[in-house]
Amino acid sequence: MAPMNHPAPVEVTYGNMRFLIIHNPTNSTLNRFIEELKKYGVTTMVRVCETTYDPALVEKEGIQFLDWPFDDGSSPSNQIVDDWLSLVDVKFREEPGCCIAIHCVAGLGRTPVLVALALIESGMKNEDAVQFIREKRRGAFNSKQLLYLEKYHSQMRLCFKDSTGHRNNCCIQ
Repeated sequence: MAPMNHPAPVEVTYGNMRFLIIHNPTNSTLNRFIEELKKYGVTTMVRVCETTYDPALVEKEGIQFLDWPFDDGSSPSNQIVDDWLSLVDVKFREEPGCCIAIHCVAGLGRTPVLVALALIESGMKNEDAVQFIREKRRGAFNSKQLLYLEKYHSQMRLCFKDSTGHRNNCCIQ
């Protein structure tokens, strides 16, 4: 069986948020994969697809590992969205300059959806978030995921409120 061509890792940066969109490693490619994570300064990795490798090696390197799978071609559950946005909020507030890696099988569907949600919740318009990611990751999103993102209503969960309770800064600082 010929090896599958995987898209190169793509860094998506917006404000002080840094995400690394990557494809799914296997146990045989995990060492090279971990080197790539280190190169980008990844402190947390999120897997949103089925298991193809043992995350113990990732954790051994000091990288936090989270496993939040959901079906290929679909949109995340409300629980995964809440967990994801909480993670993004905490990581970029507590570890400025860090990078969160996230992957599904090819990094074209489930992964870009979650990154888009973070961009939307930090103040970017839904269609701008899709375009921003597609400029970096050609082929990102299927029609079902695009419809989900189009209908998604931001609660501005990744925006700050000032001392008077007014939202004044978006994109976690």
